[in-house]
Amino acid sequence: MVALLIKIRESIERYVISVITRERDDISARCFLNVLSFLSRIFSFIVQIRLFLYKHRILRRKTLGCMTISIGNLTVGGTGKTPIVEMFARSLEAEGRKVAILSRGYRSASKSVIVRLMDFIFKNKMKYEPKIVSDGRSILLDSMHAGDEPYMLAKNVKSAIVLVDKNRVKSGAFAIEKYSVDTLLLDDGFQYLPLDRRYDVVLIDATSPFGNEKMLPRGELRETVSNLKRANIVFITKAGGKDISILKSKIKTINPKAEIIVCVHKPLYFEEVYSGNKKDISFIDSKKIVTLSAIAKPKGFEIALEDIGAQIISSHRFMDHHRFTQQEIIDVINDAINKDTEAIVTTEKDSVRFPYVSGVDIPIYFLRVKIEIMEGAKDFHDCVSRICFS
Repeated sequence: MVALLIKIRESIERYVISVITRERDDISARCFLNVLSFLSRIFSFIVQIRLFLYKHRILRRKTLGCMTISIGNLTVGGTGKTPIVEMFARSLEAEGRKVAILSRGYRSASKSVIVRLMDFIFKNKMKYEPKIVSDGRSILLDSMHAGDEPYMLAKNVKSAIVLVDKNRVKSGAFAIEKYSVDTLLLDDGFQYLPLDRRYDVVLIDATSPFGNEKMLPRGELRETVSNLKRANIVFITKAGGKDISILKSKIKTINPKAEIIVCVHKPLYFEEVYSGNKKDISFIDSKKIVTLSAIAKPKGFEIALEDIGAQIISSHRFMDHHRFTQQEIIDVINDAINKDTEAIVTTEKDSVRFPYVSGVDIPIYFLRVKIEIMEGAKDFHDCVSRICFS
């Protein structure tokens, strides 16, 4: 039943994307596009009203009394946010800070409908604690229950506290009280207005800065581009080999005070999904491979592999955050073997959703990337030191 619902949801998502991108242009698609445009105007109005209420203190932000930094974006998915959050956490810890990462845990397993219904019927007043993905010593939840990004962050920044809760005022207060943290990182926090913060860091993907510049559900924007004026720091990501002068000029026109930092996601190494064995980047040069991904913008991932010498024979793309089944992995393995390729390559984010498959006849690697700053700071540590401790 769950698998069927996921298939239905992904089919709907795939249809909506095909309409928005104009891959479908029949009469029904055009009618649906008009519906999406109407809903987009309503959504935009609601977003602006909410911002107005917080700006004029009709709705109040909570202050938790410690350094709070939000890292987010204007669009949905694809800006490379998780590695940036990871680097912020590492650099802050290097400065002696005790860090908690607060995430909403997008598409993580939550309380069942029955439990929520019982809570409502019996007016359950019990205060639920946030999900503790990591207590700074051990990882306590898997990716299904934590969500992909929180699990990845817990795995890669083992000394950080990682909590999941939609109410990040509550999870922030919990982190301070239980773990005595002095720094909160709001993962995907630009639109989370109830919690006051010292800095708003916004990421913009140089390959597709604002999508079609239309609001959800007609486009990718969560709020209008003009709201970039709330940002203190703007990271232009995936900027390697691109002319970003027009984008930088546009950002400066909207927000003259924002500091702009330009960076790239640089391939670091390959790691075998099941064994953990690592290979140097040069390992992939001239090799025939099959790619497997379930991310918002798979083309960028595939181009990155081609840039370091891979020959992509076949690409298997699923909807963003798709949770793979054993059979799906086996089908990809069989495809790779039938096409006489030498490896399957996926993303790190996708690898945390892989089910265990025994007796794999072809190696499956994920690509580990690091953030390299091109403009705006000497390196990431210098960037965080100037932003947070100037």
